[in-house]
Amino acid sequence: MPINLAYGKTGLPLDLPDSLQITVIEPRFVEGLRDEAAALREALRAPLGMPPLRDVVKPGDRVGIIFSDITRATPHGLILPAVLAELAHVPASQIILCCALGTHRANTEAELRTMFATSATPEVADWLLANWRIVQNDAFDTTTQVKLGETSRGHELWLNRAIAECDVKVLTGFIEPHFFAGFSGGGKALMPGMAGLRTVLGNHDAANISSTNATWGVTHGNPIWEEVMEAADMAGGVFLLNVALNKYKQITGVFAGDLHQAHAAGCAFVRETAMAPVAAPFDIVITTNSGYPLDLNLYQAVKGMSAAAKVVRAGGLIVCAAECWDGIPDHGLYGQLLREATSPQALLDRILAPDFLMQDQWQAQIQAQIQLKADVHLYADGLSDTQIRQSLLTPCRDIAATVRARAAAIGPGCTICVLPEGPQTIPYVV
Repeated sequence: MPINLAYGKTGLPLDLPDSLQITVIEPRFVEGLRDEAAALREALRAPLGMPPLRDVVKPGDRVGIIFSDITRATPHGLILPAVLAELAHVPASQIILCCALGTHRANTEAELRTMFATSATPEVADWLLANWRIVQNDAFDTTTQVKLGETSRGHELWLNRAIAECDVKVLTGFIEPHFFAGFSGGGKALMPGMAGLRTVLGNHDAANISSTNATWGVTHGNPIWEEVMEAADMAGGVFLLNVALNKYKQITGVFAGDLHQAHAAGCAFVRETAMAPVAAPFDIVITTNSGYPLDLNLYQAVKGMSAAAKVVRAGGLIVCAAECWDGIPDHGLYGQLLREATSPQALLDRILAPDFLMQDQWQAQIQAQIQLKADVHLYADGLSDTQIRQSLLTPCRDIAATVRARAAAIGPGCTICVLPEGPQTIPYVV
């Protein structure tokens, strides 16, 4: 059975024997909108629960437009010009574009150009870079942050001062299932996107990550999602513009206006295409991290493993294919956490210890939880076998051979699931 896995920019062909019992689960395909620019314009002019954006923003207002970083596939080259067109009555000096890095590294100018350009209008990148001030969040520089108070969970809310001082904050992004925030989009552009490290550490602490509701597709009752939305409400002046995308990164839906109404509408739309029920867990699950740019490093690839973990049986096998051209990565403390651990259990014990708090512990914690349920093998051209083993994972250089060997060991009746688009599809056992 030939299957093409989403991997890097080119994909990865996989051919498994027809004799195996294989279930392929992909998101229900939705055609891209015929006129994406028109759909964005219409949504901004007829938003949910709010007046049109051009009426919300007064000529004297300071406006911050938040966009996601290179780890997301958001079509900025369409979204940002659409927003700016509705702000023609506001002087350019009063508008800033904010890159929501969270605790990720800053994006280079070349990466920003790649993110901003579209195949139809590559000049958009030059226009955005030449005409607008761009602020990239630095979660580690406390001098760039301001405290807005404490959330109901007792966590201090520190936001980038530049965005906090804006009268109107336009939160852009795309909605997809998220492995511990339920769904992406919504208030995540502000927190963790434009937040300080201490705020991110609070929201992503071990207790919140351990919650059974901190998982794919769950919003209300999810402590992480609820605090994210509370933080956005505390910041005030929010106008949301989120989109849904298909596997070709085409816009399939636009959701604009009130933070809660627009995000709820977008989540409901995405849920219908991305969530897939299955009758029973599988012995083997093959997954990806949805290809470029989402599979740029191992840190991000934990999302693909997490999607597979939803439907693998205890003691089963997960094989994850992620290019990892950006490595572990070198920035952040995720790689250090993995290297310093002797086993997934030791890693989890360290993170759950009283008063332990360290950047990127959330990703390491989820990886450890997955590995305590199933074996995890990684296929990654961007990592050496040594790097993979130091990350507590098993190297895989031939997915088909790995699957055939495990299936033979299990014997007749071995069940296999393939998630070619990785966490763009979230299977769950009913």
